[in-house]
Amino acid sequence: MLRLTVMVSGGGTNLQAILDAIQSGNIRNAKVVKVISNSRRAYALERAAKAGIPSQCITRKDYPDPEQFNLALLEALQESEADLVVLAGCLVVIPQVVVDAFPNRIINIHPALIPAFCGTGYYGLGVHEAALSRGVKVTGATVHFVDGGTDTGPIILQKAVEIQEGDTPEVLQRRVMEQAEWIILPRAIDLIANGCVSVEDGRVHILEER
Repeated sequence: MLRLTVMVSGGGTNLQAILDAIQSGNIRNAKVVKVISNSRRAYALERAAKAGIPSQCITRKDYPDPEQFNLALLEALQESEADLVVLAGCLVVIPQVVVDAFPNRIINIHPALIPAFCGTGYYGLGVHEAALSRGVKVTGATVHFVDGGTDTGPIILQKAVEIQEGDTPEVLQRRVMEQAEWIILPRAIDLIANGCVSVEDGRVHILEER
């Protein structure tokens, strides 16, 4: 059974998608053992409480020294005995000490088709604002492993979403979540939990399901 620790910053819709997929059997052989937020106001913490999942809030305000914050986060993840750390709408830049402790064991969902609209400064609604400003016709979402860069780790899954005439950033954000994020993040977790994902030379290989 793959132990998942999910990191969140806001509403927790991707967390809910994971919990729903576990409940429905679309994610097999995995369970969420802990939810970690960098915001005490994150509604995701209420979702965790309703599901009976232990949660913890670790904020930079509580640790003015960046090194202390990094170590507190690492300690919380290690104490959860996570097999896989899932960044599900998490706005924290994962420190290198954590990446090193969980090699190819941290995944992130990004609301664009990497390498488009990714990297430093591209997060949240700003990603969709940038896509609309650029005039692209197709956007989407990407699940990738986390490495030492920003949105640079090996890509696991991607799903395209069409941009429609009259889209606002908020409307597009919702469509990307519904048509891509909530589908490919649970799918990636299921593949990993069932031994179907390997990383070789910086590239992901999806194996036949066992």
